[in-house]
Amino acid sequence: MRQAVLSLFLAVVCSCSSNGASQAPEAPGDRRDGDPAGGGVTPVNPSMTGPRTDDVDGPPPSTPRASGHLRVMAANISSGSPPAYGAADGVRIFQGLRADVVLIQELNVGHDTKAELDAFVATTFGASFSYYREQGQGVQIPNGIISRYPITDSGSWSDPQVGNRGFAYAKLAIPGPHPLWAISLHLLTSGGTERAAEADAVVAKIKATVPASDYVILGGDFNTSSRTEPCITTLSNIVVTAAPYPVDRTGNDNTSLARKKPHDWLLAGHGFASLAVPTVFGEHSFPSGLVFDSRVYSPLAEVAPIQARDSDSVNTQHMPVVRDFQLAP
Repeated sequence: MRQAVLSLFLAVVCSCSSNGASQAPEAPGDRRDGDPAGGGVTPVNPSMTGPRTDDVDGPPPSTPRASGHLRVMAANISSGSPPAYGAADGVRIFQGLRADVVLIQELNVGHDTKAELDAFVATTFGASFSYYREQGQGVQIPNGIISRYPITDSGSWSDPQVGNRGFAYAKLAIPGPHPLWAISLHLLTSGGTERAAEADAVVAKIKATVPASDYVILGGDFNTSSRTEPCITTLSNIVVTAAPYPVDRTGNDNTSLARKKPHDWLLAGHGFASLAVPTVFGEHSFPSGLVFDSRVYSPLAEVAPIQARDSDSVNTQHMPVVRDFQLAP
């Protein structure tokens, strides 16, 4: 399976390079504070911007989701040395969990060429998906958003505590009257004081940018050691941070590799949170969402093509978090 995935990935790279997949024009918000280069929005195939109808190298869902059902995933699951995306283990996790929107951290693929990024998204999610990825001088471990739905605005707000990534955001044209603002975060490991300052900056940017009637989903690798850190209290001004939290098949809500700390979060704004529904795979339902760990999930047939050790690959340090929402008609 690993060889098959890698072979297909390389084939798509060659195809993207020869076909010259183009980058969409920069929208007004497509700039990082202080960075004129911006990241840009990239439809993998500009002629296909609607919901995905194919699964590249992945089986169709065992139980089709209802119309208006939206699945969101927060994922810092790069692997290898140096850590990156594109290896078969991570591809299988993304395919098996079948998210419509992914808030992704450390989005590096190969040499980070546009062809390699396009190929990763097309191979892993489908040719109709678009993505936004931070870029610019000094941005070494960029955040990003990958979306089944069109990205109408995007960019990166500066992180006041660090320069090698920012706070990536994308405005998504989901079904219904309310667009969804997806915000991908990777807070510092250095300490709670720094994370609290980052949270203050995120809250200020969201309040200044996002209309009150729009939906918000915010998540990623927060590097938190507990559910009560000051940064979480600050974020509660714009998103729901209270329990119950997503859990794995054993009821564990921690997301670190050792499953002892709640590093990773997926938080909905107060309006969007009211649309949350259980996350269902096969015969199993997770009322508040799923922390996915292939080492404890059973049966893996419910999340094919994932394999048992995919969550324990070289340099993988986090478990992804998945939540589902039912959009109002």
